[in-house]
Amino acid sequence: MSIFRLVLLLIAAAGMKAAGPPLPRLKVSENQRFLVTADGKPFFYLADTAWELLHRLDRRQAVQYLEKRASQKYTAIQAVALAELDGAGDPNPYGDLPLIGRDPARPAVTPGSDPNNARAYDYWDHVEYIIDQANARGLYIALLPTWGRWVADRQRNEVLFNTANAQSYGEFLGRRFGKKGIIWILGGDRTATGFEEIWRALAKGVTTGVAGKEDYDAVLMSFHPRGSETSSTWFHEDPWLDFNMHQTGHGLAEKVASWARIAKDYERSPVKPVIDGEPLYEDHPLAFRARDYGYSFDAHVRQRAYWSVFSGSCGHTYGNHSVWQMYAPGRRPVNGPLFYWYEAIHRPGAAQMQYVRALIESRPYLSRVPDASLVADPLDGPDRIAATRGDGYAFIYSAQGRKFTVNLGRISGGKVKAAWYNPRTGAVSAIETMENSGTREFTCPSEGFGSDWVLVLDDAAKNFPEPGPVK
Repeated sequence: MSIFRLVLLLIAAAGMKAAGPPLPRLKVSENQRFLVTADGKPFFYLADTAWELLHRLDRRQAVQYLEKRASQKYTAIQAVALAELDGAGDPNPYGDLPLIGRDPARPAVTPGSDPNNARAYDYWDHVEYIIDQANARGLYIALLPTWGRWVADRQRNEVLFNTANAQSYGEFLGRRFGKKGIIWILGGDRTATGFEEIWRALAKGVTTGVAGKEDYDAVLMSFHPRGSETSSTWFHEDPWLDFNMHQTGHGLAEKVASWARIAKDYERSPVKPVIDGEPLYEDHPLAFRARDYGYSFDAHVRQRAYWSVFSGSCGHTYGNHSVWQMYAPGRRPVNGPLFYWYEAIHRPGAAQMQYVRALIESRPYLSRVPDASLVADPLDGPDRIAATRGDGYAFIYSAQGRKFTVNLGRISGGKVKAAWYNPRTGAVSAIETMENSGTREFTCPSEGFGSDWVLVLDDAAKNFPEPGPVK
């Protein structure tokens, strides 16, 4: 073993967390709208996008990253086993590759998993270490078996998969990791058109590896599409697709209209949960045109989160442009990242995502539905006002603090308590208790880009606690 590798492993050992009890198995709720644990407890999918986590970070770095996201109340981390940035040919920090001869049917595994033995600690041992460290911190790994380039990128002659080796590779992953806290996400930023059977073979392989047979109830699975697309285009009626996933992408709000995309899948039959698996990242060139539009920041990612969740999503995915690629000194940048990954994990938008989760979890969870009729004029583009309601409450999000008129009487109760919720801080400001009838205009505490607000309306008789984070 090289001295360099030994030092990396010894440093990492200091941050290792002992494995706790397995995370609860996840499934789709009885009403087919949400994700829940096996015993029916609501699960809010709050994911960070860390595509290169398993490929580029060593043990110490991975723990550093996971500790931060756990402290920010994330519940899942999206990462790729066979990564985009030459995951088939560029070794991980310990000099290991995932495949023998770039063949998915031949994972590069060695006997043992001792991190102090270079011949024993292979690529898949490192993947398992990171999954275990995530699970120990309450984080599920939303695991992409492979990035789409290795399935669907014929132009660069990089296709490694066919139906036979896809099933074999899926079985390997399912056997190796199937009992851990995993959400299986097929796809990876490429169209599925023309490659549907390969993805189906991979899905079959994973579930066979997990359950010993083709039992899709044994796994929770979705598909990450390319930009502006949704998994429902190809797989909505497939038995392995438990929930639909969008990539609404990195364009301008008025062009993307993410709320409308989510709403369209929400209305599909058969009913399935829906989520935005890749919205606009923080610190990303807007529409990939930094010179014309600049970069996104926390206000942009908050808008995408509340628009998505209030329009019917069962959670949300955050991303930072430096973090997904784990950009660091000496690495070739992709599309102009502004920070190194270990700086970017502290960006404000990353921390603010916990407040949308806290808000949703503070009220009856499984009764929540989108309801645009709560607002007389929901506006459009960057000014979009989105609304959702549940048993005895309603939330209305004004993306730029524009005033709006509410149609009262859409929730229970003769009187409603009104309050403002601040998406930047989770702070709450009471307004008043009013009659639950007629219409009422509300003027937000501030207005303009970055001055987004949520109006909370509660049936006064329910005596709900203050919305948002537990104090």
